[in-house]
Amino acid sequence: GDGLPAGEYALCEMFCDERGCDCRRVFLCVVCQGRPGMEAVIAYGWEDAAFYAEWLHDGDPEMVAELQGPVLNMGSPAAPWAPILLELVKRFALGDAAYVERIKRHYLMFRDKVERRRSRRRKQTKKRRR
Repeated sequence: GDGLPAGEYALCEMFCDERGCDCRRVFLCVVCQGRPGMEAVIAYGWEDAAFYAEWLHDGDPEMVAELQGPVLNMGSPAAPWAPILLELVKRFALGDAAYVERIKRHYLMFRDKVERRRSRRRKQTKKRRR
């Protein structure tokens, strides 16, 4: 019925690649071996509500909660059992401080690469203008 189908599930991290953005969020794509597509996309921001209110320039509690998460990402694919996956991810993955710290490290590594690519492009543009 309404339970989680048996299978081997995995999380794939996705981060924002918009230059200059520092949203401090991850999108965890839940996939299952042997089934095509994503089962769920869980958005999670690890900073406090005040950070997201300032980042948004809007103190709307619903918007802040949506950014902070963890929540099922609106507009992303979701299997009927996505709410169960969200609860499992909250409990086992995001409940593990070492895993959350690893997400933060991966975010910083990814953002560093995005910003370095940005500064390289800026230098190339300046050279062309000369």
